[in-house]
Parts: sequence; structure tokens; C-alpha cells
Amino acid sequence: MEKKLIQFRNIVKEFDGQIVLKGINLDIYENEFVTLLGPSGCGKTTLLRILGGFLEANEGSILFDGEDIASKPPYQRELNTVFQKYALFPHLNVYQNIAFGLRIKKMSKDVIDQKVMRMLKLIGLEGYENKNVTQLSGGQQQRIAIARALVNEPQVLLLDEPLGALDLKLRKEMQYELKRIQQEVGITFIYVTHDQEEALTMSDKIVVMKDGEIQQVGTPQDIYNEPVNRYVANFIGESNIVQGVMLEDYKVKFDDHEFECVDFGFKENEKVDIVLRPEDIDIVSVEQGKLTGEVLSVLFKGVWNEVMVETVPGTTVVVNMNVISNRDVENEKRDEKLSANDFYVDIEEVASLDDKDIIARADAQAWNPTDDTFTSITKIEHNLEEALGEYQVTFSTASGLSITRKIIVVDQKFVKNEKANEAVSAFNFFKTVDELKESVTLDTDLKTWANAMGWKLSNEDETVDIYVDYDFDPENIEVGVYQVKFSTEGRELKIHTTDFIEEGQEVGLTFSPEDIHVMEKMVF
Repeated sequence: MEKKLIQFRNIVKEFDGQIVLKGINLDIYENEFVTLLGPSGCGKTTLLRILGGFLEANEGSILFDGEDIASKPPYQRELNTVFQKYALFPHLNVYQNIAFGLRIKKMSKDVIDQKVMRMLKLIGLEGYENKNVTQLSGGQQQRIAIARALVNEPQVLLLDEPLGALDLKLRKEMQYELKRIQQEVGITFIYVTHDQEEALTMSDKIVVMKDGEIQQVGTPQDIYNEPVNRYVANFIGESNIVQGVMLEDYKVKFDDHEFECVDFGFKENEKVDIVLRPEDIDIVSVEQGKLTGEVLSVLFKGVWNEVMVETVPGTTVVVNMNVISNRDVENEKRDEKLSANDFYVDIEEVASLDDKDIIARADAQAWNPTDDTFTSITKIEHNLEEALGEYQVTFSTASGLSITRKIIVVDQKFVKNEKANEAVSAFNFFKTVDELKESVTLDTDLKTWANAMGWKLSNEDETVDIYVDYDFDPENIEVGVYQVKFSTEGRELKIHTTDFIEEGQEVGLTFSPEDIHVMEKMVF
């Protein structure tokens, strides 16, 4: 039975009021190669330093071979650390660097010599004992740093991104070397990196971290093939992540198609994220495809091609934003201002418009400019009819202050996308310079002002997310006409294949139930 060597229990660490580790619980077993994987700032190095004794946790405990080591200084812990900057002693040669810890322990010269020569053989640097460390390559220096740590025969070796300073080719070579050394010496390695390839290549167990929390723990195969959420799937390997619905056990729906899968245990009709790895998708004829699409690009990657296929085209509507000068009217005697904009409305909506809708569409408002408190619009007059054309609307306050604007009735068209089973609609609109500059959430406001919406053709009650794109600077905008684009998100799938595919070609895509990996949706 495997023995638990290290047990992290509810480790919390805080720096200047910011919590960087949020209750970490993790077990590490004897002779494991464990990788703490995550982006900068996720807490992986902090956790390693707490284990090494270089930092103290605010809460929690660490058990090492059943003993709480929180009060032990670093030199009394049965572990050694190799840092990204190897911290070799430049005034000592290779032999002296490796022997340094043994001499501190006052071992005999014969024992030191025996141990150092064994380490040199292990790291493949026999005959280098008298070399000056400053004259060695990065990879050789890294091996010396590892040998200096291992010669003390620790139970655990901690490695804090030790390959980060090496070039790509040497880094790949050293990945295999590190794994070989770990297997040969038979101790536990705990390795910190942000490089997912390093983690997949060397590890027995990967711990994926994000914002001071563990997202998933598992073998490289588990992490890659069955990521628990979108974050892990994106961080480990290349992924196509698709939003879908788990209809029932072993059946999922995405891109308006139902597919068999091997996942179960979700609620019926639960919204989920789905991973399709690029290498798991095969390109076939259109007739054979579970999905079809157009090849957007083909990029040669050496032994395979990276092919981007658009399976669901996005739907786009472009409208004009008419930016006008500020046209407030003011009642100086009563210290009151009133403003409103012209606006467009679909002829089919005219009958349902009430006063509240008209105020909202015109963004009409009255206020006291002294203290910016709002006052009421008490009267709305208009000659609106269910016919195309321009109509006047007048907004008035109790003081008699009024402003007249236009309602433009149009036969609003919408863009229909049969393949994506969706439609998008948006109106041209009017806004003042100040309204744009004062907007706090401009993307949301643009959608509201344009009355932009998307829906499923098969079910008009089912909405589709809309994204906004524009090329003006709201802080420096001037009077004029600007285009605003509202779009749904299309679907592009990345495929790795050795087949020859041409750009612009219509293709089919197929995959097996085992290739569909269903995950819980992340809550941000």
C-alpha cells in the first residue's frame, strides 16, 4: 500500500491582506513525481516554499511522514530545493559545489568523495569534477544544482521551475533526464512549473492550481482526457471547448445536434462545457460528418496540419450610431434640465409601446443640475401611428419645461442564420457625446441603446448571447456617424490531421462518444 509522505491540511497564506492560498488540502505519496501546475500568481511556488520552510502558513498544518513540521527550520526538514536560478558557488569547482552540504555535515573525505562521484555519474558529468561552474552550459549547471541537492539524500526534492532559464531544445532533453534521475534515486520529487508540456512529460501526478485553489488532481492521462472544467481543459493541451446541454445520462446536445457520450451523473438538461481535443476529430466527407463546416485555414506543423474549420458561422448585424451634440433644455428659473434622444422603433412594436417604454427608448430624463437629483417627467405627448415614418414626441415636467424629439418607425429587418439556427436584430440609434463619455459599462449600454437581441429560430423564447464590436474611442468621440457591430459567437474547431486539406473546402467532422468530454460549467 502506498504511503502518504506529505499531507497539506487547510493551508492558508496571506500577503498584505491578499489571500494567495485558500485552504489547500493535498496528499503526496512516497516516490511520486508530483507537479504543481498553474500560471504565475496561482500560489504554486508559495506552497512549495511553505513546505520547504522558507515561508510560514497563516493557517493549516503540514505533516511529513506523520509529523507536523510547521515549527521545524528548513535545515531540519528531510528535503532539499533546486531553484530556477541555480545559486551555484562561482568560486568553487563542480566537485566542491556538490560536496558543499556534506562538508557542512563534517563527513569524512572518503565518504564525500564516494557520494560526489556517484552523483556525477548519475547526472552524466563524470570527468567534470574540476571544472569551473561558470564555464558550464545552462543544462550542465542545472544538473550540478540537482546533484548538490540529491547528494544529501533527502526524502523529497523540491524543484521551483528549474528549467525556465534553458532554451527549448535543452529544456525538452532535461525533462527526460529529470524523470530518469527521479526513478533512479527513488525519492519524491515536487516540481513547480507553468509549462503544461513539462507536467505531462514528467509527472506521476499533476496538481492544477488557479487563484490559490486546487482545480484538479490526477495522472497526466486523467487531467488531459477528463478535465473537470474549462480552466483545466484550456491549461492542459489544446482544446475545443463548446457550450452544450446534458440531456440525460450518456446523451449531450451542442450546436443543435444530439450526440451519444460516455458521461453520466449530471442533472437532466444541465448546461455544461464540452471538450473535443483537436487530435480526436477526424475530417471526412460532408455526407459522413456528424458536423459539417468550411476550412478557414491550414497550418503546417511538421508531422501534422493544424486545420481550422468553421462549423457554425456567427451572425452579425451592423448599425449606425448617430452621435449628436448635447441638446439639453434648461429652465433657469426653476433650476431644472431636461434631455431626450430621437429613437427608432419597429412597426410591429408600436402598438405595445407605453409611456415607460418611450421614456426608456428616448433615454429621457429631467434633473436638478445643482445637486444632480432626478425630477419627474409628468407628461408625454405624441402622434405615433402604426405606419412607417417620423413622429414627434414631447416630454414635459411639472414646471412646464419640455423637449420634443422624433420617433422613427421602421420595418426592422433581422439577420437570419439557418445553419446556426439563430437570428439577430439591432436598431440604428442616437446618442450624445456626454452620454457616451459617461457610460460605465459601454458594451451593455450599446446593446440596450440599439435594442440588440439574438434568438433561436426554432424557439424565439431561447435567447442567444450577443457580442459588441466598435472602433471608436468613447473618451475622445466627436459628433458623427459610427458603426457598431453586434454578433453571435460562431464555432471554429481546431483539428490536427495528417490529411491534405484545402482552404475553403467543405468537410465533414466525426468523432466517437469517447472523444466527447463533458464538464461542469465554471462559475466566475
